Amino acid sequence: MNQFIPKLFDTMKSYSKEQLVKDIVAGIIVAIIALPLSIALALASGVGPEQGIYTAIFAGFVISFLGGSRVQIAGPTAAFATIVAGIVAADGMAGLAVATIMAGIILVIMGFLKFGNLIRFIPYTITAGFTFGIAVTIVIGQIKDFLGLTFAASPVETIEKLEACVSSISTFNWQALAVGLVSLAILIVWPYIFEKIPASLIAVVVSILMVKLIGMDVKTIGDLYTISSKLPGITLPHFSLEMIGSQLPNALTIAVLAGIESLLSCVVSDGMIGSRHKPNMELIAQGAGNVVSALFGGIPATGAIARTAANVKNGGRTPVAGLVHSVTLLLVLVVLMPYAAWIPMPAIAAILFIVAYNMSGWRDIVNLIKTAPKSDILVLLTTAVLTIVFDLVVAIEVGIVMAAILFLVRMSNVTEIRGWKYLGEDIDEDNDPESIRFKKVPDNTAVYEIVGPMFFAAADKFMDIELKSHIKVLIIRMRGVPAMDVTALRSLEKIQASCQKKGITFVLSHVQEQPRQMMEKAGFAAKVGEVNFRENIDDALGYARKLN
Repeated sequence: MNQFIPKLFDTMKSYSKEQLVKDIVAGIIVAIIALPLSIALALASGVGPEQGIYTAIFAGFVISFLGGSRVQIAGPTAAFATIVAGIVAADGMAGLAVATIMAGIILVIMGFLKFGNLIRFIPYTITAGFTFGIAVTIVIGQIKDFLGLTFAASPVETIEKLEACVSSISTFNWQALAVGLVSLAILIVWPYIFEKIPASLIAVVVSILMVKLIGMDVKTIGDLYTISSKLPGITLPHFSLEMIGSQLPNALTIAVLAGIESLLSCVVSDGMIGSRHKPNMELIAQGAGNVVSALFGGIPATGAIARTAANVKNGGRTPVAGLVHSVTLLLVLVVLMPYAAWIPMPAIAAILFIVAYNMSGWRDIVNLIKTAPKSDILVLLTTAVLTIVFDLVVAIEVGIVMAAILFLVRMSNVTEIRGWKYLGEDIDEDNDPESIRFKKVPDNTAVYEIVGPMFFAAADKFMDIELKSHIKVLIIRMRGVPAMDVTALRSLEKIQASCQKKGITFVLSHVQEQPRQMMEKAGFAAKVGEVNFRENIDDALGYARKLN
């Protein structure tokens, strides 16, 4: 039952005053970072700026309090912008509230049913594809404000927005572009000068001064929205069978997306602090946070990777930092929110351009296109294109079906053509002369054997590999691995990088043809080094003895 105990309660057992100070400082810094981002993401989602703050305050607090991660920071994220804007345009805030509450309930059920471990069945090619697609939709959606264009209508679909930008180019406002370019330059250059103060905050302040002091003709948030600094009350939306039926697909999409993004954020933060999150408790917390967010007028929330990383970098190590982040934003809402009306829209667009750039993962996309099998590339590109042209629901559905079919074809081809002998229940390990139990392992050496095809659904098993302080050589035996995919290769790359960082020699034994070709094409074989590829386990163990 420990998996259903929030991390906050675990950390309180050994909490100290020194850590409290660090958590408070980290929480305040993350709140400063989250303020302009929450406003920008709310506007990109088609709602008022205060809705973004409500989400960071209420959902952020609940998720930190109940979450399964030590350092997760939750709030509005770019991943939801497109789907939220579509729901609001079609059904208003009432429809969004119903969809968010339903998504929260689904997430809670997923957590109690221990679905947290099943997120791994969504391969990296799909998550990379729709994340890149979302980044493109955000960029297209912000061209209007960045260039100061005036639309005749208010398009919702991404392609329609792009067409409207082209047809309205005659309304271009050079002053808006100037403010946007200055803001964008600050966002790019400032982190290299002074990393402690968030670049987004500086960009907002400078853009306000440009408009107020010079008197530039640029639209601000106050020109388009009515800003309120009042605390929201609890509002229960009207539920009906018709509303529930119409919002169920949206709720499922929000739930799946929140689950994927929050658990990905947890995995990233685990690597930064050397911890392990509780996936099922995190799903429950995400569900509760989304229900509370909707009740207080907020939008869908999930774990934010950038804000979580900022929390870690500034000393946050327990959920207390997340709680402080939410309380700080609450104070900002009451005291400073009216001044948000001064923020120019081109500055908001510039912030969202950087958000889109950071989330796009374009370097990984380029690398995958160069090195991955054509089937993986097809899934990735299809998911990205469908996200841009249609919507996230279609993209994920088609992507998962394609990944499943292509995986089955790949496994079928390997079995029939290669005639590989899988090591499993049909092998008597007690009488197998090649079993590792009959081999003498040298001191300071760890040996792990992988049996069966390495693909996305098995990638998390690499988390079981322990690199204790006395280990000098790690041997991965791959005689029973007939094939692998990109997700599994990424897991191997992480292990190799961890070994390199700790001064451990990384050795691969008996690598079969398909995995070896994939490693060579991706450049991983060069990182490992030819000398660290050994023909069989006896050769690998002898090599380890020499290294010791």
